[in-house]
Amino acid sequence: MKVFVTGVCGQLGHDCVNELISRGHEAVGSDIQPSYSGALDGTAVVFAPYVRLDITNPEAVKETITEIRPDVIVHCAAWTAVDAAEEEENRVKVDAINHLGTRYIAEAAKAADAKMVYTSTDYVFDGKGERPWEPDDKCYAPLNVYGQSKLDGELAVSSILEKYFIVRIAWVFGLNGKNFIRTMINVGRTHDVVRVVNDQIGTPTYTLDLARLLADMIETDKYGYYHATNSESEPGGYISWYDFCCEFYRQAGLSTQVIPVTTAEYGLSKAARPENSRLDKSKLEAAGFRPLPPWQDAVARYLKEAKL
Repeated sequence: MKVFVTGVCGQLGHDCVNELISRGHEAVGSDIQPSYSGALDGTAVVFAPYVRLDITNPEAVKETITEIRPDVIVHCAAWTAVDAAEEEENRVKVDAINHLGTRYIAEAAKAADAKMVYTSTDYVFDGKGERPWEPDDKCYAPLNVYGQSKLDGELAVSSILEKYFIVRIAWVFGLNGKNFIRTMINVGRTHDVVRVVNDQIGTPTYTLDLARLLADMIETDKYGYYHATNSESEPGGYISWYDFCCEFYRQAGLSTQVIPVTTAEYGLSKAARPENSRLDKSKLEAAGFRPLPPWQDAVARYLKEAKL
């Protein structure tokens, strides 16, 4: 298949192109930069075809997709700076990227009769309670601008297309870019004590594992909504950011003291964060897809690959 991947300079887009090429698919990457500006790590994505594309320009999206004629579009490009999205001067741009840009991609996919993958977030829900959110839940209630923009993107995709995969993820980390693990490892090497919130509960997502799942998906016609984070080590074994940090510090051999605090005590976020980010992933196995490996295993592989 020919697959067009947006956001290739980010964590997930980078891994998706590498996975697709490893399977013999033709992958074309795109981003807003003039040329590929991700990690120059010698992997296939560095040498893959690249197209500059501003997804907020509907004519450019239409022309690009018409010219490339992909069988599948994997839409990874997004505004992900959650706190910055709350700033008044950024709100129009956030909507233009996460909502309208996604709409333009979906419209182009429909015109090309292409399948589409849209990666979304648990932030489309309000984060209340302790019940894991199911993929087909419709009780949307975003707490912040970012979550609303991603929900609007979801609704655009589902209203325009029939051949779509909407895949919600959370707590993303990967080799090509900044993430919580990399940031906290660097902090832990220069500080004796760190504070990490312990009242936001979920599980993380390693983009390398997610890219494999998305490649599995597009090789099928099992369309719909899915949740995909790395697996819990035991049923119901969701974790907090505090638990997450303690584990990767342990694996990295850091003795930094980690102090658990509430979100209110931490007090640095402009955007409201959901407390309940538990995502029910049982639909993956019901559809015949392999679940992502346990998150502890993902952390170990990431630390080794990232040389942290």
